[in-house]
Amino acid sequence: MSVRLRALLALPAILASVLTAAVTTDAATAPAANAASHHHGHHHRHHGHHHAHHAHHHSQHASHHAAGQPTKILHARNIALQHVGAPYKWGAAGPHAFDCSGLVYYSYRHAGLSVPRTAAEQSGVARHIPRSQMKSGDFLFFSNGSGVYHVAIFLHWANGHAVMLQAPRPGERVQRAVPWTNSWFAGTLRGR
Repeated sequence: MSVRLRALLALPAILASVLTAAVTTDAATAPAANAASHHHGHHHRHHGHHHAHHAHHHSQHASHHAAGQPTKILHARNIALQHVGAPYKWGAAGPHAFDCSGLVYYSYRHAGLSVPRTAAEQSGVARHIPRSQMKSGDFLFFSNGSGVYHVAIFLHWANGHAVMLQAPRPGERVQRAVPWTNSWFAGTLRGR
Protein backbone atom coordinates (compact mmCIF):
# COMPACT_ATOMS: atom_id res chain seq x y z
CA MET A 1 0.00 0.00 0.00
CA SER A 2 1.42 3.41 -0.91
CA VAL A 3 2.23 6.05 1.71
CA ARG A 4 -0.31 8.40 0.11
CA LEU A 5 -3.07 5.77 0.23
CA ARG A 6 -2.29 4.96 3.87
CA ALA A 7 -2.40 8.68 4.67
CA LEU A 8 -5.77 9.08 2.93
CA LEU A 9 -7.20 6.04 4.75
CA ALA A 10 -6.06 7.53 8.08
CA LEU A 11 -7.75 10.90 7.39
CA PRO A 12 -11.11 10.20 9.13
CA ALA A 13 -9.39 9.06 12.33
CA ILE A 14 -7.02 12.03 12.29
CA LEU A 15 -9.81 14.53 11.73
CA ALA A 16 -11.90 12.94 14.49
CA SER A 17 -9.00 13.26 16.93
CA VAL A 18 -8.30 16.84 15.87
CA LEU A 19 -11.92 17.86 16.30
CA THR A 20 -12.24 16.22 19.72
CA ALA A 21 -8.80 16.93 21.20
CA ALA A 22 -8.63 19.46 24.01
CA VAL A 23 -6.96 22.64 22.81
CA THR A 24 -5.38 23.31 26.16
CA THR A 25 -3.29 20.15 26.00
CA ASP A 26 0.29 21.26 25.72
CA ALA A 27 1.80 18.46 27.77
CA ALA A 28 1.42 16.05 24.87
CA THR A 29 4.69 14.73 23.55
CA ALA A 30 5.94 15.13 20.03
CA PRO A 31 5.71 12.19 17.63
CA ALA A 32 8.54 9.71 17.67
CA ALA A 33 8.58 9.50 13.89
CA ASN A 34 8.46 12.27 11.35
CA ALA A 35 4.80 12.32 10.33
CA ALA A 36 4.28 13.41 6.75
CA SER A 37 0.75 14.71 6.57
CA HIS A 38 -0.99 15.34 3.28
CA HIS A 39 -4.31 16.33 4.74
CA HIS A 40 -6.23 19.52 4.72
CA GLY A 41 -7.81 20.37 8.05
CA HIS A 42 -11.38 20.79 9.04
CA HIS A 43 -12.60 23.85 10.84
CA HIS A 44 -14.69 24.54 13.87
CA ARG A 45 -16.82 27.61 14.29
CA HIS A 46 -16.53 29.25 17.68
CA HIS A 47 -18.94 31.94 18.72
CA GLY A 48 -16.77 33.65 21.33
CA HIS A 49 -17.33 37.31 21.97
CA HIS A 50 -14.49 39.66 21.10
CA HIS A 51 -15.65 42.24 23.63
CA ALA A 52 -15.74 39.72 26.47
CA HIS A 53 -12.13 38.87 25.66
CA HIS A 54 -11.10 42.51 25.78
CA ALA A 55 -12.85 43.04 29.11
CA HIS A 56 -10.83 40.11 30.47
CA HIS A 57 -7.65 41.38 28.79
CA HIS A 58 -7.95 44.83 30.35
CA SER A 59 -8.86 43.50 33.80
CA GLN A 60 -5.73 41.33 33.72
CA HIS A 61 -3.54 44.03 32.14
CA ALA A 62 -1.12 44.48 35.06
CA SER A 63 -0.55 40.78 35.66
CA HIS A 64 0.17 40.13 31.96
CA HIS A 65 2.92 42.73 31.88
CA ALA A 66 4.56 41.11 34.89
CA ALA A 67 4.14 37.64 33.40
CA GLY A 68 7.07 35.69 31.98
CA GLN A 69 7.53 34.99 28.29
CA PRO A 70 6.02 31.45 28.29
CA THR A 71 2.90 32.84 29.99
CA LYS A 72 2.67 35.61 27.37
CA ILE A 73 3.02 33.04 24.57
CA LEU A 74 0.13 30.98 25.97
CA HIS A 75 -1.90 34.17 26.41
CA ALA A 76 -1.21 35.03 22.74
CA ARG A 77 -2.36 31.55 21.70
CA ASN A 78 -5.55 32.03 23.73
CA ILE A 79 -6.20 35.42 22.12
CA ALA A 80 -5.84 33.77 18.70
CA LEU A 81 -8.24 31.00 19.73
CA GLN A 82 -10.85 33.67 20.56
CA HIS A 83 -10.91 34.44 16.82
CA VAL A 84 -11.78 30.96 15.52
CA GLY A 85 -14.42 31.56 12.85
CA ALA A 86 -13.20 35.04 11.87
CA PRO A 87 -12.96 35.44 8.09
CA TYR A 88 -9.69 35.35 6.15
CA LYS A 89 -8.85 38.61 4.41
CA TRP A 90 -5.50 39.18 2.72
CA GLY A 91 -3.57 41.95 4.46
CA ALA A 92 -5.90 41.99 7.49
CA ALA A 93 -4.52 41.98 11.04
CA GLY A 94 -7.73 41.95 13.11
CA PRO A 95 -9.73 42.34 15.07
CA HIS A 96 -12.54 41.06 12.80
CA ALA A 97 -10.59 39.51 9.89
CA PHE A 98 -7.08 38.11 9.48
CA ASP A 99 -4.56 36.73 7.06
CA CYS A 100 -2.14 34.08 8.39
CA SER A 101 0.56 36.41 9.68
CA GLY A 102 -2.03 39.01 10.71
CA LEU A 103 -3.47 36.51 13.22
CA VAL A 104 0.00 36.01 14.72
CA TYR A 105 0.76 39.75 14.66
CA TYR A 106 -2.52 40.71 16.35
CA SER A 107 -2.53 37.97 18.99
CA TYR A 108 1.12 38.11 20.04
CA ARG A 109 1.29 41.92 20.14
CA HIS A 110 -1.87 42.02 22.27
CA ALA A 111 -0.14 39.60 24.66
CA GLY A 112 2.84 41.97 24.96
CA LEU A 113 5.23 40.23 22.55
CA SER A 114 6.95 42.06 19.72
CA VAL A 115 6.53 40.35 16.33
CA PRO A 116 6.83 41.72 12.79
CA ARG A 117 3.91 41.73 10.34
CA THR A 118 4.66 39.13 7.62
CA ALA A 119 5.18 35.37 7.82
CA ALA A 120 8.66 35.67 6.31
CA GLU A 121 9.66 38.37 8.83
CA GLN A 122 8.12 36.34 11.66
CA SER A 123 10.21 33.31 10.66
CA GLY A 124 13.27 35.55 10.76
CA VAL A 125 12.78 36.57 14.41
CA ALA A 126 11.64 33.16 15.67
CA ARG A 127 14.24 30.74 17.00
CA HIS A 128 14.16 27.66 14.76
CA ILE A 129 13.72 24.48 16.81
CA PRO A 130 13.26 20.74 16.16
CA ARG A 131 9.61 19.68 15.87
CA SER A 132 10.10 17.48 18.93
CA GLN A 133 10.70 20.60 21.07
CA MET A 134 7.51 22.42 20.05
CA LYS A 135 5.22 23.74 22.77
CA SER A 136 1.74 25.18 22.46
CA GLY A 137 1.97 28.73 21.11
CA ASP A 138 5.02 28.05 18.93
CA PHE A 139 4.84 28.42 15.13
CA LEU A 140 4.72 26.28 12.01
CA PHE A 141 6.34 28.07 9.07
CA PHE A 142 5.45 26.70 5.64
CA SER A 143 8.08 27.16 2.96
CA ASN A 144 8.79 26.36 -0.66
CA GLY A 145 11.64 27.20 -3.02
CA SER A 146 10.73 30.88 -2.75
CA GLY A 147 10.74 31.08 1.05
CA VAL A 148 8.14 31.19 3.81
CA TYR A 149 4.60 31.67 2.49
CA HIS A 150 2.39 30.71 5.48
CA VAL A 151 2.47 30.68 9.29
CA ALA A 152 0.24 28.86 11.79
CA ILE A 153 0.15 28.63 15.59
CA PHE A 154 0.99 25.23 17.08
CA LEU A 155 -1.63 23.92 19.55
CA HIS A 156 -0.68 20.29 20.33
CA TRP A 157 0.11 16.88 18.86
CA ALA A 158 -2.67 14.40 18.05
CA ASN A 159 -1.87 10.92 16.70
CA GLY A 160 1.53 12.08 15.48
CA HIS A 161 0.17 15.14 13.69
CA ALA A 162 0.62 18.77 14.61
CA VAL A 163 -2.69 20.47 15.35
CA MET A 164 -2.47 24.13 14.45
CA LEU A 165 -4.55 27.30 14.36
CA GLN A 166 -4.46 29.20 11.09
CA ALA A 167 -6.11 31.77 8.87
CA PRO A 168 -5.86 29.66 5.72
CA ARG A 169 -7.00 31.43 2.52
CA PRO A 170 -9.72 33.63 0.98
CA GLY A 171 -13.19 32.16 1.45
CA GLU A 172 -12.19 30.32 4.63
CA ARG A 173 -12.12 31.22 8.32
CA VAL A 174 -9.68 31.02 11.21
CA GLN A 175 -9.65 27.33 12.06
CA ARG A 176 -7.92 24.39 13.71
CA ALA A 177 -6.27 22.08 11.17
CA VAL A 178 -3.44 19.63 10.55
CA PRO A 179 -0.72 20.50 8.01
CA TRP A 180 -1.53 19.59 4.41
CA THR A 181 2.19 19.24 3.59
CA ASN A 182 5.36 18.21 5.37
CA SER A 183 7.22 21.28 4.02
CA TRP A 184 7.21 23.26 7.25
CA PHE A 185 9.61 24.00 10.07
CA ALA A 186 9.10 24.91 13.71
CA GLY A 187 9.87 28.24 15.34
CA THR A 188 9.41 29.75 18.78
CA LEU A 189 9.59 33.06 20.58
CA ARG A 190 10.70 31.23 23.75
CA GLY A 191 14.24 32.23 24.67
CA ARG A 192 14.14 35.32 22.49
